[in-house]
Amino acid sequence: MTRTIARLEESGYIEQVAGKDKREKPMKLTELGTRVYEEVRVTIDQFEQEVLEGISEEEQQETIRIMEQIRNNMLK
Repeated sequence: MTRTIARLEESGYIEQVAGKDKREKPMKLTELGTRVYEEVRVTIDQFEQEVLEGISEEEQQETIRIMEQIRNNMLK
């Protein structure tokens, strides 16, 4: 996690902001990070629309509910 955050910071995607406590290190997206996020988000949204084409909102919610139940059963 630390290496990933360091790389994102070195690449100019995130930056540290002042925190209330020295133990915390809040981060935020930089202008570049925000721009890249918005571009990637468009691609992800398009992909999700294509994948879920023809599946109603109700069916999607039911699938999520079923998958959560399967996960819970596996964790027993």
